[in-house]
Order: sequence, then C-alpha cells, then structure tokens
Amino acid sequence: MAQIPDRLTLMHTFIRIVEAGSLSAAAAQLSLTQPTVSRRLQMLEQSLGLTLLVRSTHALRLTEAGARYYRRARELALTWSEFESELRGAVDEAQGSLRIVVPHAFGQHQLVGPLARFLAENPKVNVEWLLHDIQPDFISSGIDCAINVGHVTDQSVVAIRIGDVPRIVVAAPALFAGVSIETPQDLAALPWLALSPFYRKEVQLFDPAGEEAVLAISPRVITDSLYALRSAAVRGVGVCIASAWAIEDDLASGRLVQLLPDWQGAPMPVTLTYPYAPFYPAKLRNFVAVIRNEADPLPWR
Repeated sequence: MAQIPDRLTLMHTFIRIVEAGSLSAAAAQLSLTQPTVSRRLQMLEQSLGLTLLVRSTHALRLTEAGARYYRRARELALTWSEFESELRGAVDEAQGSLRIVVPHAFGQHQLVGPLARFLAENPKVNVEWLLHDIQPDFISSGIDCAINVGHVTDQSVVAIRIGDVPRIVVAAPALFAGVSIETPQDLAALPWLALSPFYRKEVQLFDPAGEEAVLAISPRVITDSLYALRSAAVRGVGVCIASAWAIEDDLASGRLVQLLPDWQGAPMPVTLTYPYAPFYPAKLRNFVAVIRNEADPLPWR
C-alpha cells in the first residue's frame, strides 16, 4: 500500500512547484514522477478546500489564496530549516542555492567580482545568476533577492539602497560637428537614442544648482540595453544619456564626448531587494553583507 504523504511533504512539494515553474520541473528536482507531483498538489488543495494554482498547457498561475499560502509556507519552511540546523549545531552555516536577479550590464561585469567573493566565502552555496532589468515577482519566480537600477516602488519588499549611478550626455564627435552645443535646448537639434527603462520621449537634465531642463525628443533608436545604446552612440547614430561607468573607455579614447558637462541626467539609485520574512537563511544574509560591503568600490556614489 502506497504511503500517504503528510501535510509537511505536501507543503514542500507545493513550494517546489511554484519555484520550479512547472509540474515537470518540480518532479525532476524532487526525483519524482509528474503524476506523483500532480497528485500531491491535488491532495493539498483538497485538504485546504482551495484552488492554489491555475494550470494550463503552457504555464502555472498562483491564485490569490495560492500566493498567500506560498508566502506563509515558505516562511514555515525556512523556520523549520533553522530549527533543524540548530539541532545539528549548524545554524549559521550558509548552504543551499540562491536565485538572484541582477541587471544585464552590472550582472555581466561589475557585480561578478562581489559574486566571486561571496562564493569563495560560502563554499556550500550555489547561485543561479539571472540577468533581467525589471523588478522580479519574487513569489512566482522563486527569487531570493534582486539588485535593481532605478526606483523601487514595491512596498512589500525590503529595499536597501547601495548607491547611485551617475548619468551623462554623450555623443560621437562626428554627430555634432559644426553644431554649437551651449545649452540643453541646443541638444534638440541632434538625433537621439533612448533607453526605454528610463526615458523614451522626454529627457530631464539638471545642473549643479538644481536647475532642471526638460527636452522632448524623437529617438531614432529605442532600446532596453545599455550596451546597445553605447554601441549605437559610438557609431554616431545619436546622442544619449548613459551611465558614466559604461562609457569610461569611450570617453578616454575620444570615441564619445561628454556634452554640456555641467548638465547631467538624474542619478539612478541602485537597490538590493528581497521579500520580507521573519527569518532569513545564512546564505541570503551573507550575500546581502557582501553586496553592502562591496558597494563603495563599485562605479557609483
């Protein structure tokens, strides 16, 4: 006779389904068959008298009750893990996996150094390093923490500001040859590039005194990639507002020139975010500590 799984097993299976994103992926991670995972989900929903997940042929979607259950179940799972660690005398040992979302540009270069340091200091932790430029849905995507460039408006997460990215106006020398650029309004005569997460049809510039200039633009190219923006600017496609760290070499070589040095775009905040919880495992606490300690040497502030 098959053993009936207890409520704790059903809860852990549900957490794994949500974080894996599908029944088949959860089954693979749990070394079970997909029908077994599906049966456990049905048993949990029947025992609660609730629908936790809406299933289709292509995706799973948490219901409102499912989202609440997932948040609480994950908290309970973490608390239980802490309790077991205490019994084993290893409460402060960082181990397991972290799923971290980072911006494309920072995640490929500037943040790899802190990541390497974290891994060296925490040999029992593995990291899934996901490159995205938007604030993730922590619950549905099973994300432990994220680093964001831009303002965080979600009040349901812990948000630690770790710096600011300076942004300056640049263009290839050939683009403005013969054009006098003395005021922000003179920039309107040039073709523009836009970085869609931060500006598309309008740019705001500020001088050291806090004076603001607002320009309406009609971009020749709109992209969500800082690297694509830089490459197009170097090739003379248009003028843009870019993160200062990303174009240092181009400025030094003369491929790009800063226009109106006294006027800059508003600095973009860099923020570390993660969901609120009554307990945070050592692996997450240690990663947060490394990022906060490494913030000063990185190209912001």
